[in-house]
Amino acid sequence: MLACIQISFGQNNINTTAKAQSIFDEFTEYRHQNKIDKALEKLDEAAEIAEDSEDAKLLLDTYHQYARLFLEEGDRETAIFYWDRASILLKDISYSYGQAFHLYLDAALRFDEGNNFQSLKALEESRMLSNNRNLSNNILLLEAYIYTNIEKYEDAIKNLHALIVNSDDKERPYLATRANIQLAKISLGLGDLDEGIIHSKAALELAQKHGFAKQIRTANEQLSIIYEKTGSYDQSLFYIKALEKIKDSIFNIEKTKLEAKTADRIRFEHQMNEINKLTARNEELSESKNRSEITAILTSAFLTIISLLAVSLFRNNQIKLKTNDLLYTKNKELELARDSAVSAMEAKTNFLSTVTHELRTPLYAVTGLTHLLLEENPAEHQKEHLKSLKFSGEYLLNFINDILQINKIDADKLEPLSVEFKLHKVLTDVVDSLQQNANENKTKLILDYDPNIPQHLLGDPIKISQIFMNLVGNALKFTKNGKVEVIAKMLDKKEDQVKLYFEVKDNGIGISEDQQKNIFDSFEQGSIQINREYGGTGLGLTIVKSLLGIFGSTIHLESELGEGSSFFFELDLKCDADAQEEEVAFELNPEEFEFKGLHVLVVEDNKINQVITKKMLTKKEITCDIANNGNEAIDLAKTNTYDAILMDIHMPGISGEEATRQIRKFDQDIPIIALTAISLDDSLDSFYQAGCNDVVTKPFKPEVFYQKIGENIFRKKMEGSV
Repeated sequence: MLACIQISFGQNNINTTAKAQSIFDEFTEYRHQNKIDKALEKLDEAAEIAEDSEDAKLLLDTYHQYARLFLEEGDRETAIFYWDRASILLKDISYSYGQAFHLYLDAALRFDEGNNFQSLKALEESRMLSNNRNLSNNILLLEAYIYTNIEKYEDAIKNLHALIVNSDDKERPYLATRANIQLAKISLGLGDLDEGIIHSKAALELAQKHGFAKQIRTANEQLSIIYEKTGSYDQSLFYIKALEKIKDSIFNIEKTKLEAKTADRIRFEHQMNEINKLTARNEELSESKNRSEITAILTSAFLTIISLLAVSLFRNNQIKLKTNDLLYTKNKELELARDSAVSAMEAKTNFLSTVTHELRTPLYAVTGLTHLLLEENPAEHQKEHLKSLKFSGEYLLNFINDILQINKIDADKLEPLSVEFKLHKVLTDVVDSLQQNANENKTKLILDYDPNIPQHLLGDPIKISQIFMNLVGNALKFTKNGKVEVIAKMLDKKEDQVKLYFEVKDNGIGISEDQQKNIFDSFEQGSIQINREYGGTGLGLTIVKSLLGIFGSTIHLESELGEGSSFFFELDLKCDADAQEEEVAFELNPEEFEFKGLHVLVVEDNKINQVITKKMLTKKEITCDIANNGNEAIDLAKTNTYDAILMDIHMPGISGEEATRQIRKFDQDIPIIALTAISLDDSLDSFYQAGCNDVVTKPFKPEVFYQKIGENIFRKKMEGSV
């Protein structure tokens, strides 16, 4: 819908000006009150005065008002008819306000057909041509409608609030009423029902006071809808009845008929007037046919060609603008879909992180108590059950660890480290830790290591170890009475860069060609039968693929059903070509640890975990004190002497990391081992940076637990004796 625009007209004489101004003032009042028949009659009077006085500017203003009025009433065809008549007049006169108003109407026509951005461009051009206050106010109103359409609500609301307090001398109440109605519409769309009621009531009050019939109806409609949404059905019914009373009134029905009749009459008269003018012009041309027949033919042909070109360009431009609007809408939809997907992914990630973290604490109790019971000489029939319980606990732990690892990768929480390490030791540790699994399957596990690989490499040994644990563990799972080979070879070496080739191959059950397509997807194990027979989470190869992606590498697979499989990839690592070969570092044998007599501090807030950890220490004749939180740990560490501190990370109050930092301020030497059910947001780097010497994740295997305690305590003692 359009708003009223201040009329400006020609200045042939003072009397004509005064009379025309009076007519347009009456027209404006009738238009505001939606008395369309009377408004059209006033425009007819203005058109007659313009014709009689040959005032082109006044006639232009009149055509503009016709175009605006018919467009507001939904008669776009007639509106364009008058807009075209105005376009012809503008070619022969210099009239900046008329040109500005013409562009404003052009913007309104484009807005009516849905070309929002084209409409905004026309409004900006209109604003530059005239600084008329009334025109500027109506540009603000039309801009607000467009901003609402393209969901730029803040800009729309800004314009509308400016119109509520406008100082327009022609249309102040009318503009404020329209602004309140639009603000109520925006508030309803945004779900702010209280604000919608305030603006609808303000619009209704102004409309009733000044007789703005159409706005009275709109405000009643809005209030009935808003009160229904708030559940105030009595209030909603009140405004519905008021609305029905307006719609069903005899006056309203007769008024509509009269307006239609008047509009048809005026439209017919104007169109006949145009026909008469063209007929007269044709007669004039006929009289001068002998003089200008050739010129007329050529001119007509030229104009026809130009018209066709103009129509073609106009249609192409319309298509382009509609496409731009459609693309904008689709982009908004895609942005919303993307944001929704990101939110869903974040919610899933956070949920899985919380669940896996919380499962670790009770699982620590299950595995810890099972270990203790197995060492207390249970009856033979109990051993079988306890071993089954231990196996189930370890299986569940592996599953939780795999989910947490996938979660970290999906959430971009993992980044490769660049620390010095010995690749041979990493691969040897993997092979040694899985040797028992190989023995159970009567399978040979062989490491084929190229001695030309430099000893001093820079990379992420933990992630490389995880890659091989999954690949070798997967190969052993599907290979019985066979062989699994771990191959590491150097392909190329340039200064401080080395390219390595790795392969894990087996002669197990193999993988079919169809299954190979999805084998690296999450929870894929080839088939349900394989899952039931061999078990596993189906996440191992997904983790391998994702971890290698962090290194910029890709895993490859060659396999034949019944013949075995080969997984291979390449890695680019840095090496120190000038480094001197170090002496073999002293490695501690767990069997040589002397635990008896050690005294440690256990920092743990969970009572069950306190009991289990204490019993596990007692098995090795290690005594301990218990701290329930970080603050107690700091106080006990200050007043007592301990051989080591076993520090839980997640505790109420200050965290284990912060407690470690505080302890390091007064004790730099005591070994601190982090015991934590590591979560998505935890980082091993942050534990070490806080001052921890080592990390053991809950629930842990007892042998790992004792190994870490022994290594850190006795290493510290040996360093102190040097």
